[in-house]
Amino acid sequence: MKTTNYLLTLSLIFVFACGGGGSKNESTSEASEANTEATEEASATANEAMGQDIVALASGTESLSTLATALTAADLITALKAEGPYTVFAPTNDAFAALPEGTLENLLKPENKDQLVNILTYHVVSGKVMSTDLVDGMEAETLNGAKVTISLANGAQVEGANVTSADIEASNGVVHIIDAVLIPADK
Repeated sequence: MKTTNYLLTLSLIFVFACGGGGSKNESTSEASEANTEATEEASATANEAMGQDIVALASGTESLSTLATALTAADLITALKAEGPYTVFAPTNDAFAALPEGTLENLLKPENKDQLVNILTYHVVSGKVMSTDLVDGMEAETLNGAKVTISLANGAQVEGANVTSADIEASNGVVHIIDAVLIPADK
């Protein structure tokens, strides 16, 4: 949504800087229509996500396809389709790709399911925690029983992973996209 509004703003600045290509009233009207369309598109996207549960949201988001694959391998689909609410810190495909070579492939093997479940449930907090609820230094207990620490000193971070997109609402909670896979300490 921010990217769409940013691009729209840049386009409008360009149109005005180049003389607008028409009368001032036409440019203003076109700008108003474009802004309205961008707002409606963003609202439609948000409403579409709200109708989806967390699993459907992850499965339908290209940058979260590795997470969706891992959830399936860990047999967590049913759990994350439940009513919740849940807060999921969702690592991107790039975050999974940044793991040491062979780590993801090893975790996806059936014999390592318990380890995969431990890692994935470390990314889930019971309850719906929006970005506005975050406080620097707060701790949240994850579904695997360990706690994660939130930092706001350099932008929102969870255990050092940057939150790159926050507050993506789903029908059973909220997703915050992060740029690293969280690995819990050995129990």
